[in-house]
Amino acid sequence: MFDGHGLDLSEAPLPISDEELRERQTKIAELCGQDSIIIIVNNSESIRSADVEYPYRASSDMLYFTGWDSPNAIFCICNGSKGVHTTLFVPPRDTDREIWTGLRLGIDGAKKKYPIDNALSIDEIESELPTLISNYSSVFHQSGSSSVVDQIVEQTLLESRKDEEDSDLIKICNPGEMISEMRLRKSDYEIDLMRYSCKIASAAHVEAMKRARSGMPEFQLQAIIEGCFIHNGSQWSYPSIVGGGDNGTILHYSENDSVINDGDLVLIDAGCEVKGYASDITRTWPINGKFTEPQRLLYQLVLDSQIAAIEACKPGATFEAPNNAAKEVLASGLLELGIISGPTLEEAISPEQLGMFFMHRTSHWIGLDVHDVGVYTVDEEPRLLEAGMVLTIEPGLYFGAWRPDIEIDEKWAGIGIRIEDDVLITKSGCEVLSDDCPKTIEQLEAIIGDSK
Repeated sequence: MFDGHGLDLSEAPLPISDEELRERQTKIAELCGQDSIIIIVNNSESIRSADVEYPYRASSDMLYFTGWDSPNAIFCICNGSKGVHTTLFVPPRDTDREIWTGLRLGIDGAKKKYPIDNALSIDEIESELPTLISNYSSVFHQSGSSSVVDQIVEQTLLESRKDEEDSDLIKICNPGEMISEMRLRKSDYEIDLMRYSCKIASAAHVEAMKRARSGMPEFQLQAIIEGCFIHNGSQWSYPSIVGGGDNGTILHYSENDSVINDGDLVLIDAGCEVKGYASDITRTWPINGKFTEPQRLLYQLVLDSQIAAIEACKPGATFEAPNNAAKEVLASGLLELGIISGPTLEEAISPEQLGMFFMHRTSHWIGLDVHDVGVYTVDEEPRLLEAGMVLTIEPGLYFGAWRPDIEIDEKWAGIGIRIEDDVLITKSGCEVLSDDCPKTIEQLEAIIGDSK
């Protein structure tokens, strides 16, 4: 079980190198300018109920600059007269706590394992961070991540201004936009991790297809998918969506507790992450292994629109180009099927017609977050795609039988279809990172239920 179905999952790619992490630290320091300090706060732990915590996931920015993936850490990048210097505040060794919650690296371990210049105890944050901040004229900090750090920053700035007439002696800035622009363009290391994440997710989707049976509950397919993630050393990058029949017409369906009946399509939107780097794949297929004629017509239409959108992914094209290509194919097809009235293509593409059945965008950025950072417009114009950017391509059609706002022929009712892949923009075009996951009608019908 979980053998990858011909995909080579035996060797995970290397993690981000210390050299690259150091280069990122230097770059953000240079962007923020001389005489500045950048403060990166890790995510805090969250309680699920009583004394049970949710599985921990580090801040994507902390991962991006240090690779540190444990809670209770604060990272400072200082750009002063002697160059860039970094300090990581971490939990110290504590035998009593470690007996219960596991070994800690501690201060010495952090210095040895991570690309940092210095490590201090997180217990010293209230005494040491104000000293660090007071040495610089610009403090780059995103408030809201830690009330303790927010208070330290505010209090330090107030103290520095007590005897100063110039209220701008120390200024506070948000580094979010600069960090987002850095993270938007992926390095070779990052692309390798994302490609491997897509391979694991593809294998998981195929595993679900092979083990599908009419009458099985949605959560069993979810268990197969997420079991494959864990088996191959990854974890889900977002809660899996498994919607059978009409549930597949709900965009962010989450219950995953209904029975999938014979003749239903099942829409599975599921991806994993490796070293923090996400995949995001959606496939839709008939639980019994055979598309009905209405299902086949609509599925092929969505697939054709996705292919057109992928073909529009190339450097120099606008971010909107794939979306426009997908919408044109979908609108033309729905006009031909008589589902929307047009009569012109422009009217058919409108929110009042196509928008009733395709109500989301075709793409979003993906990387350390499944909906990754990075703006979609620059100077109020759609930004241009560049080599190293990774985006999803995910057109869909949704004909919810439960919806009171639409009237459609009964043969289309209850059909929800989305097909999603992760696409890397290259120097000459694009690469579909999730291309190992089958999606043609012929491929799907040959795999579904074939778990011999």
